[in-house]
Amino acid sequence: MSDPAILNWRRLSPRLTSSGQPSEEQLGEIAALGVTDVINLGPHEHVKALPDEAASVAALGMRYTYIPVDFAAPTEADYAAFAAAMTEADGRTIHVHCIVNARVSAFFYRYRRDAIGENAARAEMDSVWQPAGVWAEFIGDTPVDGTDHRYRGRDY
Repeated sequence: MSDPAILNWRRLSPRLTSSGQPSEEQLGEIAALGVTDVINLGPHEHVKALPDEAASVAALGMRYTYIPVDFAAPTEADYAAFAAAMTEADGRTIHVHCIVNARVSAFFYRYRRDAIGENAARAEMDSVWQPAGVWAEFIGDTPVDGTDHRYRGRDY
């Protein structure tokens, strides 16, 4: 089976994928890949969010973890909850998403860099976006005043 055609889909390892918001149909495709755990960092209130993603994921036999991250203000508590969810799901097949894979790629950059020491983590994030402002600070970069996020395919 091929990977689903979901916005900013990334396969980070055989047991780890990420993307933007999947549709109901795409959740089924994710389940068919053998995913056992879905972690959502996007807010349920977003216009692109599913009406009841937790129920949709559960109906497909997958576990669902919801960590709503405010795009304007990611916190260390958000990151701690993400790291705990990753630890809890260790050994299973995990899919993590948000709305466009910006939140997720930044969280994975930190997690893969700090928790598991992967050098390729930055390139994966950069393939989706280059964060500025609070997100640059969140990942440990020095924010540059007056710069905006840069999204792959949109402005570079």
